[in-house]
Amino acid sequence: MSRPVQVTVLGGGSWGTTVASLAAGNTPTLLWARSADTAREINEQHTNSRYLEDRALTPSLRATSDLREAAEHADVLVVGTPSHSIRDVLAEAAPHVRPWVPVLSLAKGLEAGTRLRPTQIIGETLPGHPVGLLAGPNLAREVLDGKAAAAVVALPDAATACALQPLFAAHLFRVYRNEDLLGSELGGVLKNIIAIAAGMAEGLGVGDNTRAMVLTRGLSEITRLGVAMGAQERTFAGLTGLGDLMATCMSPLSRNRRVGEALARDKTLEEITAEMGQVAEGVKTARTVVELAREHDVRMPIAEEVDAVVNDGRHPREAYRGLRRAAAEHEYHEVA
Repeated sequence: MSRPVQVTVLGGGSWGTTVASLAAGNTPTLLWARSADTAREINEQHTNSRYLEDRALTPSLRATSDLREAAEHADVLVVGTPSHSIRDVLAEAAPHVRPWVPVLSLAKGLEAGTRLRPTQIIGETLPGHPVGLLAGPNLAREVLDGKAAAAVVALPDAATACALQPLFAAHLFRVYRNEDLLGSELGGVLKNIIAIAAGMAEGLGVGDNTRAMVLTRGLSEITRLGVAMGAQERTFAGLTGLGDLMATCMSPLSRNRRVGEALARDKTLEEITAEMGQVAEGVKTARTVVELAREHDVRMPIAEEVDAVVNDGRHPREAYRGLRRAAAEHEYHEVA
């Protein structure tokens, strides 16, 4: 009788831990955390209090701070580290990952300097492996609280995607698939910047009408750039596009939205980062996204204003004044 598929998740943050807990309900799963104390807590108390307070994890989930052990365990490897650390972590893990093991990314950022997406970094550091992602409108604490949610396994190879779907599915966590890896990944990267804008709107108290405008025009910006880069337009109307955008812009649990709110209330990025103790990917990728938009001749006024706030010191109040001055054009022609 064949043994069950073994899943390894790299990264003991809120979402990495949550995905590991979901997988552990279906198959043997090992979580790698940098902190030995975090790994010990998961093994002994079945919690990760630093990121998820006292929420209970699947009791069968095991954790380790030994990266070699984690890599050798994997029949499926899930990369849940922040985008800026993926390359270093995988370079250390690579000698211990067996050939042809599928790799899924959870990250939603771009690498500084190279501007590579997480799946591209994985492809460079682990050549020869099927690479995809698991993404969607997923707030970790709500998933662990048992609230219904859904995600997408995005992978060009439909057969591999079908095999991976049941590893992460649960009674109230539905997993779909999509072959448009580029579009699915870009949705997760780009929505973080729009979420900062939504948070700024909340902090400034500009009203529901303005928040709705930011969300819908933000989706238009995301779609324009995605299509220009070769993604399928319909992907941005799905879970990894509109779905992820709505969750990140609307929820007070969203790190990127919280950054925007705090900036609007005159806090500095240094103060915000120290208070949150977690990475908000939109801050790191705003400038890169604006550069990509210019290269592809795509207008992204919301992204440009967010970039000016997080990188050039513009106050969110001035950013919203800038958006009001922008000329209104046809709602749809830029996407067509």
